[in-house]
Amino acid sequence: MPETSNAIRFLLNGEEVTVTDVRPETTLLDWLRLERRLRGSKEGCAEGDCGACTVLVGRLSGDEIIYDSVTACIRFVGSLHGTHVVTVEHLRGENGTLHPVQQAMVDHHGSQCGFCTPGFVMSLYGLWMRDPRPSRSAVEKALQGNLCRCTGYAPIIRAAEAMASYGLPEADPLWAERIAVKDRIKALNDGRRVELGADAGRIIIPASLDDFAAVYAENPGATIVAGSTDVGLWVTKFMRPIGPVIFIGHLEELKRIAENHSEVRFYAGVSYSEALPVIGTSFPELLPLWNRIAGEQVRNMGTIGGNIANGSPIGDTPPALIALGAKLTLRKGEHRRELKLEDYFLAYGKQDREPGEFVESVTVPLLPAGEKFAVYKLSKRREEDISALCGAFRVFVNDAGVVGMARIAFGGMAATPKRAKAVEAALVGQPWTMATVEAVLPAFAEDYQPISDMRASKEYRLLAAQNLLKRFFLESEGETARVKREVA
Repeated sequence: MPETSNAIRFLLNGEEVTVTDVRPETTLLDWLRLERRLRGSKEGCAEGDCGACTVLVGRLSGDEIIYDSVTACIRFVGSLHGTHVVTVEHLRGENGTLHPVQQAMVDHHGSQCGFCTPGFVMSLYGLWMRDPRPSRSAVEKALQGNLCRCTGYAPIIRAAEAMASYGLPEADPLWAERIAVKDRIKALNDGRRVELGADAGRIIIPASLDDFAAVYAENPGATIVAGSTDVGLWVTKFMRPIGPVIFIGHLEELKRIAENHSEVRFYAGVSYSEALPVIGTSFPELLPLWNRIAGEQVRNMGTIGGNIANGSPIGDTPPALIALGAKLTLRKGEHRRELKLEDYFLAYGKQDREPGEFVESVTVPLLPAGEKFAVYKLSKRREEDISALCGAFRVFVNDAGVVGMARIAFGGMAATPKRAKAVEAALVGQPWTMATVEAVLPAFAEDYQPISDMRASKEYRLLAAQNLLKRFFLESEGETARVKREVA
């Protein structure tokens, strides 16, 4: 067992903070506003959707500090050990003037009521530090997680495109302080396990992956929190108690990505943003889906392992990973076992996971040459919205034009992410033609009996799933322009 500490320690703007008395469910936003009187960050939605509470959290990645924009309303104080939290109050220009991002927002009329403005400023600040001269598409992507009800986005985008003319990151105080901040963060990450509180108020921050495995085996009833993009809503929307909690978002061993000539292994703590470069090179067909998973802040927090582990029937990644033939490594203590991802989901809210066992990694085979693959997400809002349904399609068509293999999986169509095995069986052995596709459409009703809810009716879901197979066929045959006309 490693040495232990009873304090959560992190940097808040320029100050070192020590927290010894905090509940597992205390959010960063509530702590900032109520305990520290830093009220620039606002609560607009309390579910990570609107971005009014955006702050930056700096963390060590190797020997570098990475600053991520995050939504403070669903980020827990317990997850901040060994980090650097930067709020809008810390921004400053030279000689007491406004920061370049703030001045650009003023000059380009990027604020009206001002409620959401601090969140926009912090998202743009994070973008400015990475790329002070961003493209229009980069600006739009960085602001996916920020909503404004009165200004309209055009002046905010103009401000973003003009940021570099007001100053460059090299002159920013945070940039100049980076080396000193890095040293301070390293000192905070001293290799000790952090434990505080008791019973339902207990917080555990493991010292390592092995320590986490041991702690969870001993406390199988604890809630595991990685990115908190789902658990955060248990607290803010459903008022659910979550303690005791084991926070694991800091474990670098769970942020590894291992690649070889045949597969990619994502450890469970890899965030969507961290996975993006590998997705772009190894699974480019997934990029359209990946860039529509929530907004930038949630992609910076949410993890691949968390999206799988919680077993939601509308999780964005499981349909695609099931179609690709992914397998999980589950771990309990020192024991590991593997199973197919599709076999992990047993029923609504029930997964094949023993008490004290956790998802350690997911291994995804590379798509073999010659296979056709695509993923489609349907939602009421194009950006930052939960799927009404999400379908993944993969087929192999031999030289004779006959379907030799088909794997189709959907989320939002059943109580779990589920393959369309009747549709697959109807396709295999048949010519890859629209006539075949039309003929197998009734088989969707054998695979799925979707429900009606606030996102879509059961009739819509079934018809949409059928139409997506037709879309996949047309696009696989190079008829993209026709598909776009029909979809529009």
